[in-house]
Amino acid sequence: MQKSIVLSINTAWNFVNFRAGLIRRLIEEGFDVVTLAPIDAHIDRLRDMGVRFVDIDIDRKGLSPSRDLRLLRRYHQLLREIAPAAYLGWTIKPNIWGSMAAARLGVPAINNISGLGTAFMKPGPLQWIVRQLYRLALRRSATVFFQNAVDRQLFVDMKIIHAAQAALLPGSGIDLNAFAPERPVSREANAPITFLMIARLLGDKGVREFVEAARRLRAAGLPARFVILGALDHNNRSAVDASELTAWLAEGVIEHLPHQDDVRPVIAMADCVVLPSYREGMPRSLLEAAAMAKPLVASDVPGCALIAREGENGLLCRVKDAGSLADALRRMAMLSPEQRAAMGAAGRRIAECEFDERIVVDLYVDAVRRAINR
Repeated sequence: MQKSIVLSINTAWNFVNFRAGLIRRLIEEGFDVVTLAPIDAHIDRLRDMGVRFVDIDIDRKGLSPSRDLRLLRRYHQLLREIAPAAYLGWTIKPNIWGSMAAARLGVPAINNISGLGTAFMKPGPLQWIVRQLYRLALRRSATVFFQNAVDRQLFVDMKIIHAAQAALLPGSGIDLNAFAPERPVSREANAPITFLMIARLLGDKGVREFVEAARRLRAAGLPARFVILGALDHNNRSAVDASELTAWLAEGVIEHLPHQDDVRPVIAMADCVVLPSYREGMPRSLLEAAAMAKPLVASDVPGCALIAREGENGLLCRVKDAGSLADALRRMAMLSPEQRAAMGAAGRRIAECEFDERIVVDLYVDAVRRAINR
């Protein structure tokens, strides 16, 4: 009888864009793959991949105990009906409530802690609550993947998990065929450099520092474009308000592009990709840019500094420091096109050697086999 594997995340979009390689491999290994996520416009693409999709209502940022308890009961109901060989979770609520349900039913869980958000960056009651929930949820997990060693050690030091449960992944991996260098766009010799930031419009992503750095560099007369690609996220506690974005656009300090499923054409037109985030697991935007041979500017924090390497394929700045970011952007702008191209080529080599999606998929399949056979 074909064994089922349940995968759960907070958006179906995430499955399609970041987990397709893993899903295809699990199907090739003979598993019946069932995905649990809120319904959205991407479920037809999931079904085309041969996946069973089940809608589950996940309030991504809500803090309602009653809604979360309903979510726990829904996970328990679905996992009892499906009776999978293993449960794979991503993002905070599938990791917590899905794993709790899996533990109750004796289903081995494999979790991915892709980054620590506001709850871990700001000590207080919320951090304590989230820490206790993670401890309860992950105590029986077969494997808990992290995307950088700092996050892994933090969970071990806080006694949320045991060291034997923890493992490292090189991010979500990158499809090196899909994200490949393109022929440089021809432009005039004196054309302004284009800096591109790809992120949700959140304070924790360093959006305000990027805007302030752009403001300073424009005042200093640097010929440059500053572009932000990403959506407003009103439910996030560090969200940029729509009125703030409107003011930036009216000022002319930045350009804004809405969320796009395929960011490759935008990356291709950029000269440098920027992410001054406060903390990351392994930033997808920097991985994609490196794979497309773009030089990087990023904050010197866990996650970002794993892919953006000072003087090799990019430049680093101090976190939460618009002046340091402005200096890094100015230094990048002062490089010749040939020097930036050399940095971009170094980033492509790093992506090929360390972040190939096949590495991630192999680690997942090995973890699934061990969980099922333990």
